[in-house]
Amino acid sequence: MSALSDQLVSFAILAYLVAMISHAVEYALGNSRARVAAAPARELVGAGVGAAGGSTPDAPVDPGAAAAAERTARRARLGGLVAVAATALGALLHLGALVTRGLAADRMPWGNMYEFVLTGTWIGVAAWLVVLWKRPQLRRLGLFMSLVMVLLVATAELVLYTPIVPLVPALNSYWFVIHVSTIVFASGIFLLGAVPAVAFLMRSGYEQGRRSFPYTLAKRLPAAAALERLTFVLHAFAFPVFTFAVIAGAIWAEAAWGRPWGWDPKETWSFISWVIYAGYLHARATPSVKRNVAIWLAIVGFLTMLMNLFGVNIFFEGLHSYGGLD
Repeated sequence: MSALSDQLVSFAILAYLVAMISHAVEYALGNSRARVAAAPARELVGAGVGAAGGSTPDAPVDPGAAAAAERTARRARLGGLVAVAATALGALLHLGALVTRGLAADRMPWGNMYEFVLTGTWIGVAAWLVVLWKRPQLRRLGLFMSLVMVLLVATAELVLYTPIVPLVPALNSYWFVIHVSTIVFASGIFLLGAVPAVAFLMRSGYEQGRRSFPYTLAKRLPAAAALERLTFVLHAFAFPVFTFAVIAGAIWAEAAWGRPWGWDPKETWSFISWVIYAGYLHARATPSVKRNVAIWLAIVGFLTMLMNLFGVNIFFEGLHSYGGLD
């Protein structure tokens, strides 16, 4: 089962990579379609300008260019559909890897950093598929989501991989399921929420006329208002779950160590993340705060979550040192 789990993770990474490439093809063909459609229009406008500076109002449309634009549009749509199918396949393989890992370990697969990242990323991609089902017009956001999945799952497999071992004694408690399941669920939703947050900054800059480095990508993204709304909905959904997870962790700490809070590095960074995410939701509900400012708070909040997951486990020693790395 353990070997099967490892193989399924590798296949999931390949599926996410195919999804990312297919989304990139959709972007590229979308830009090509725009150029093909725009070129004849420019030529016709130039040809229709008279000596007095007027233009011919009913200039004919080049049928060849229109047909080429339609073919390109069909290929772009096909690329998008292949990307969605590859993402769904990757999610199924990913889930299979988690199930077989859990069966091999005879426990829930959340005992170390490798397993936590695998579970959190699966929750993120599963939530993305739900969003895509509800709002298919956001499909082009999938390029960024698939990129994140490739990077995080590949990092887990290549850098964080840990052979299956029994849980450390401190984790042998029913609170393990309650606390860790909610914290990993919230982390997966926050992961997904960070993607439209970053995309919003790119798209809003494009809509405001700024021609920055990601201009080509930004102009193919969904509207900034839709990205901002999605960011808010995801964070508003995840924050209460995260709050419950922190409270459950404090109750577990009281039972295990005789104190609910001790400013352990992981506890401290969890508190920092909670404060920043609460600040984001408050800022978003305050009319005087610009949307860009609130979005930056959401991004900083996710960076603190990454610090809590990677930085604390790698660079700090504490009662929560269950990363599994040598």
